[in-house]
Order: sequence, then structure tokens, then C-alpha cells
Amino acid sequence: MRFRPADTSFYDLFAESASHLVNGAALLAEMLAEGAAREDIAQRMRDAEHQADESTHNVIRRVNTTFVTPFDREDIYSLASGLDDVMDFMEEAVDLVLLYEVERLPSELANQVEVLQRCAELTADAMPRLRTMKDLEEFWIEINRLENAGDKSYRRILAKLFSGKYEALEVLKLKDIVDSLEAAIDAFETVANIVEQIAVKES
Repeated sequence: MRFRPADTSFYDLFAESASHLVNGAALLAEMLAEGAAREDIAQRMRDAEHQADESTHNVIRRVNTTFVTPFDREDIYSLASGLDDVMDFMEEAVDLVLLYEVERLPSELANQVEVLQRCAELTADAMPRLRTMKDLEEFWIEINRLENAGDKSYRRILAKLFSGKYEALEVLKLKDIVDSLEAAIDAFETVANIVEQIAVKES
């Protein structure tokens, strides 16, 4: 009995999922810019999130119909879910900016968005390298460093929000948005951790 070779289309599907994150992070940056057309950007973000969902579903369908997968099915599910979580949190942040009708956003949020954009670029760059499992260590190390930088920025933003310079209702709105950005950064680190686990198993 001969096994079919492992389905290599998974690598393309993960690369596709990660490309959605690059687009999502760019839309997030647009949303937080001064004078942004928020309704239009929020709609584009919803469309991007739906596309990301479809990519995730394609991975799951492929796992369920493939006899031999390139690495553990559980890890494939985890990675697909992790990438999807990042997009969900970024879409949530964009949606909250629109729904809460926030007029004034702390300038420090730009630091969080820069971290997210860099994480998205690194993740998109790393996904094709799953094919060979080579040169991935720098990816998870740098994502970890960025997540630490994001944590520091997050604490500084919270300190500013609770400094008394903002109205109580404004603080609640802004904290929800900041929390969504922080959750997206944390989700990128989760993705990097999953990639590390896969690389260790396959090495």
C-alpha cells in the first residue's frame, strides 16, 4: 500500500490567510488616521474579515478531506484558528472605532498599529517557509520582541487613559479599542508559538 504524498496546498492556504492579516493591519492604520472615511474603511474591513474566514474554512475543509497532511492535524487546526483570531481582533477594533464614534484617539495607538503591521508582515513572510521548516527561528523571536514592545505601549496608553484627562465614558470606549489591539498583538504571538511548536516537532 502506498500513501499519497502530503498535500502541499496547505502552505499556500496559510500564506493566503497571512496575506489577509497584512491587509487587515493596513486597514486598521487607515481607520485610526485623522479624517479617515470610517464607514468605508469599516466595510472594507468586514469584507476582508469574511475573506479571511473563507481562507480558514478552506484549511479546515482540506484537513478533513486529506489522508496525509504535511504536519499534525491538530497543529494545522491550531494555526488556522490562530491566524483567524488575529483578523477577528483587528476587525473588532475597527468596528468599535466606528460604533463608538470616537472623535479623539490617543496618538500612542499608532505604536500599537505599527507593531501589528510589522507582525503581519513577518507572519506573511514566515508562512511559505513552513514548507521547508528552515529559517523560522528569527520569526518567533522577533514576534516575541514585538509583543513585549506592544505590552509596554499598552501599559502607557492605559496610564494616559486613567490620568484624568479623559471623560469617564471616553475612557471606557477607548479602553475597549485598546484592548482589542492588544488582543490582536497577543494573538500574533500565539501564532508564532504554534509555528515554533510545529518546527520543533518536525525537526
